[in-house]
Amino acid sequence: MSSHMEHIAVGEPLPLQAGKHAISVSLPSWFSHIGFKEDDHRITDLMQTGYPRFWIHWNIRKLSRYFEEKYSTTGESALLLRSASAAQECQSFLAARGVPARILDYVRPKSRPGAEVHVVFYPKESFPVAKQFWQHTGLGITTRLADYYIDLLKVPGEESAFESARIINPVPLDLGKDLTEAATKAKSILRQRIAELVGTSVESVWLYPAGMHAIWSVHQACLASLGQRKSVCFGFPYVDTLKVLEKWGPGCYFYPDGSDKFIDELDENLAKLKAENPSSPPILALFTELPSNPLLRSINLPRLRELADKYDFPIVIDDTIGNFVNVDALRYADVVASSLSKLFSGRADVMGGSLIVNPKSKYYNVLQTQLLASFEDLYFDEDVLVMEHNSRDFITRISIIDSNTEAITSYLRTCTSIVKEIYYPKWQTPEYYDLCRRTTLPDGTLRKTGGYGGLFSILFVSVPAAKAFFDALPCPKGPSFGTDFTLVCPYAIIAHYRELEWAKAFGVPLELVRVWVGMESLEVLMEAFREAAKAAEEVQALNSK
Repeated sequence: MSSHMEHIAVGEPLPLQAGKHAISVSLPSWFSHIGFKEDDHRITDLMQTGYPRFWIHWNIRKLSRYFEEKYSTTGESALLLRSASAAQECQSFLAARGVPARILDYVRPKSRPGAEVHVVFYPKESFPVAKQFWQHTGLGITTRLADYYIDLLKVPGEESAFESARIINPVPLDLGKDLTEAATKAKSILRQRIAELVGTSVESVWLYPAGMHAIWSVHQACLASLGQRKSVCFGFPYVDTLKVLEKWGPGCYFYPDGSDKFIDELDENLAKLKAENPSSPPILALFTELPSNPLLRSINLPRLRELADKYDFPIVIDDTIGNFVNVDALRYADVVASSLSKLFSGRADVMGGSLIVNPKSKYYNVLQTQLLASFEDLYFDEDVLVMEHNSRDFITRISIIDSNTEAITSYLRTCTSIVKEIYYPKWQTPEYYDLCRRTTLPDGTLRKTGGYGGLFSILFVSVPAAKAFFDALPCPKGPSFGTDFTLVCPYAIIAHYRELEWAKAFGVPLELVRVWVGMESLEVLMEAFREAAKAAEEVQALNSK
């Protein structure tokens, strides 16, 4: 890779130029990923930032300390959330888990509309439980909002090096005379941009400050408008989606293997549930991904659509990996949820999410009505302005990334001495992915090939081979994907470290490495992957003797 990408130290922001607003962090070795998950201070003390739902940034901690010093009682910690209703939800979540919590009746100084901070105090020792709410819901405040309040409240204390991490070439924001007016315009542009990409109405597009907040919100909307019933999580999903379905409402039925035989099993179970209670739909909703993360498998959506129509429940599809340009998830979904933090932004310096309620769905009116009643615009002005700027060249970036990824995965499939399987939509259940793959680009150009995205996973023949490949690959390594640059992680460690045997049972073992391919030149990328493959081959040969 280019020299400035080869040796990014532990804890540095990814990308470097995003400074404190970066949403990924450099964990350049297998060891550093384990150290992060083990809370090893040799790693965590070096971290300048981290993925915002998994890591509470130093600036946010500084603002939290301000509230603790002014308003807390002995032994209390503060969690900073975006709205009064978020604080109430957090208090209820903690109470249900035996954790007492109180909401600060905080009289805010004169701040801009939409720039709210609400404080929940809870016992310090219960941080792991409070962190679950922060992580699963995406309702925590952002670094930009924290900075705004640090300035507004004149929070005392010198900035640490981590708090003031330099932003190189900051996004040029067209603020005009009024910041809130500029942000309102940006939100309108974003909704219109998404609506045009997927071919729907602007009214059906909803914006959220994080992708998981969009998923949490649609689950809440279903519970409020359709009834208190269990959902179905179909296929092995991104970790927090399953947690949301398990921890809110009555729970969920989990079908980690998304193959056709499990659709048969789902059909049988739905029939049983329906027979037990003929007057009510058997489930609340079915949640799935297109394709899944990290196994890049696609579900037989036509069959799921038949079951949804037969048993009267909506389908919610997370199309973040497929993305608006490559797949048409609305063809089978009642609701499409997306993380805009990923490829839509690409710069890895801002969070965002969206929901699209399908106007053709029988649930359109009931869900739209519920969202209209419950929706809070929690997208902070500066964050939405950055998102609008970043997403302007979304379409251009996709074609480069798609092309690079097809070439890299084709090469790795030839490395049979170290690679057991490549998980990529072109080769994993392509018959189902192709049902949704767009045949034309947004400009109307007929697509003859491509459209399989930038994410794939490598299943190595052994953990030593996976570790050697990972450590030798000269590119940024850390959480997240969808970046303009190549980004790699040992997925089971970063997502399932406390449940490794569970993840392994569903096809996500330690020897799985997840790769997002960026926009670097193909020549540079090929050289990097050949170098890593050679290192893995040498280690595997030694271990095989």
